[in-house]
Amino acid sequence: MGGTRRPGNNAQKKRGSAPPPWSPEPRFVVVGRVLRPHGVRGELRVEILTDYPERLPSHRTLYIGPEPTPYQVEGVRFHRGAALIKLVGCDDRNAAEELRGQWVQIPIEAAVPLEEGEYYHFQVVGVEVFTVEGEPLGRVAEVIETGANDVYVVHGPRGEVLIPAIEDVVRELDLEARRMIVEVLPGLLEE
Repeated sequence: MGGTRRPGNNAQKKRGSAPPPWSPEPRFVVVGRVLRPHGVRGELRVEILTDYPERLPSHRTLYIGPEPTPYQVEGVRFHRGAALIKLVGCDDRNAAEELRGQWVQIPIEAAVPLEEGEYYHFQVVGVEVFTVEGEPLGRVAEVIETGANDVYVVHGPRGEVLIPAIEDVVRELDLEARRMIVEVLPGLLEE
């Protein structure tokens, strides 16, 4: 789920995103999603949605659900590519089942600090996009991770436009001004 990236620099990718619906200033960053209960003692099998899973055990409180509810962490271990998380008060399979499908979040202040030129996906959503010639293309509605590079989904006067997050296309991204300038390569916009 959403992350950070300098356009064209795949080595700098960092994941972490706000849960839908997107808000301009989220207070939490998603680090996982509850897949299902694990065992009968209330453990949760959690899909890892962060580039820093090793930091999960350091969080004493995780926030779960669409209205982030705080849960004290009793323990975290890793098994077959997932995190197994035990929460205080979640002591049986039924209690764990109630959390199935919920987002696991941490406060934004607890997220890994980003380096210059890096950003979280939620910071890009809502940014206005213009061509280098000044034509408005719309606003970033979503960021898609493709593996090679992120793709910004822009909704505007031309409908949906897919902008690859690469240096040849994204010429400027000013998060404070909420503005992105893109170079339109041949074939990028449907005529």
